[in-house]
Amino acid sequence: MPSREEEGLAGSSRIPGFYELSLEERIRRVQELAGLSEEETALLRQGRGLSPAQAERMIENVVGVHGLPLGIAVNFRINGRDLLIPMAIEEPSVVAGASFAAKLARAGGGFTAQATDPLMIGQIQVLDLANPLAARSELLANKQRLLDLANQTDPLLVSLGGGARDLEVRVIEESPGDASARSSVGPMLVVHLIYDCRDAMGANTVNTACEALAPLVEEITGGRVVLRILSNLADRRLARAQCTIPPDALAFDDYPGPLVADRIVEAYALAVADPYRAATHNKGIMNGVDAVVIATGNDWRAVEAGAHAYAARSGRYTSLSTWARDGEGNLVGTLEMPLAVGIVGGATRVHPLARVALKILGVQTARELAEVIVSVGLAQNLAALRALATEGIQRGHMALHARQVAMAAGATGDRIERVAEQMVAEGSIRLDRAQEILESIS
Repeated sequence: MPSREEEGLAGSSRIPGFYELSLEERIRRVQELAGLSEEETALLRQGRGLSPAQAERMIENVVGVHGLPLGIAVNFRINGRDLLIPMAIEEPSVVAGASFAAKLARAGGGFTAQATDPLMIGQIQVLDLANPLAARSELLANKQRLLDLANQTDPLLVSLGGGARDLEVRVIEESPGDASARSSVGPMLVVHLIYDCRDAMGANTVNTACEALAPLVEEITGGRVVLRILSNLADRRLARAQCTIPPDALAFDDYPGPLVADRIVEAYALAVADPYRAATHNKGIMNGVDAVVIATGNDWRAVEAGAHAYAARSGRYTSLSTWARDGEGNLVGTLEMPLAVGIVGGATRVHPLARVALKILGVQTARELAEVIVSVGLAQNLAALRALATEGIQRGHMALHARQVAMAAGATGDRIERVAEQMVAEGSIRLDRAQEILESIS
């Protein structure tokens, strides 16, 4: 009997009016579609998931638990499969934007995505070498011996098909810092251990393997090992997504579809050429990426570091995504980025709501999770570019932001919507105006 994850959702992710349902109605709908138990559903209602006692064992000096809103992006179809996307984020309009962009992408069949093997890079820095080139040759001559030792550190992962795959050695002649750094450090070797982490993110596994190799590296080279740690530029662990959108699907109000498509391409062109725009362009991508990474208990800081380093791999910071018109006039978007995420180990198994989020997604492997995340990043990019290139980002964003401003002014209950609606109608979404409106209706 196939599992719920193997069968997919018990229905379509295309849920018109999902945002109009009450909180309880949305919870129940997700419970039905994702096959959540009553216990798992109760975690959604609690609004926390993680208890202070559990938090106490995760980090140091715990004094409480900090919550983020957990939303569900709808309409997603990825590799022919409908998915509900859990997103943990405090910024308004992100979940709505992703859901809307996913609806646009459905008109062209949804998203297609692929991820490479989950290969991570562990780095071992070697100093005080009499002859760096000779030391490099010796390390490569002993490659298999080093790989075998690395595999001894995690026999379970090796039994599951993972483990050390390759060893690369680079000679770095000078440190790229100031003159004092160059003269004091001198030439060095950097050993790259290429390690298949399977369904784990892999930081602890790779770090353990690098530390195990350090004494043997020193013995072989006659040098001194300093750093032994993974790299977050996980460019061997890439995820790619693509979507094709017919122009008709992009049309709205006074904006014909071909015009919207052309303007999206024009807006993308600035991100390619200008790092000032590229930083904000890529931040929009990461709005979607990070929200899923956080919801599933993964390391969003590692993902951020890898993404931005990858965006600058040519020596100039540029766009992570691409947008163009194809021969039939369709808008085609692609996104490629490193995505070191896992579904086992760490907070993905410790945090109760992270486990619920993974169940909602129904992914079976870390590669599948990466394919979902890169698709959400592309969707978020599409939503932002469409708004920026047409009506402007503030129209939709500020309407949603108005509720936060109303709450900051002290509004509660139905007064939140009353204050927010009046500010939106006036086009004046400010804290002082919210306070004035609140006083007038009190």
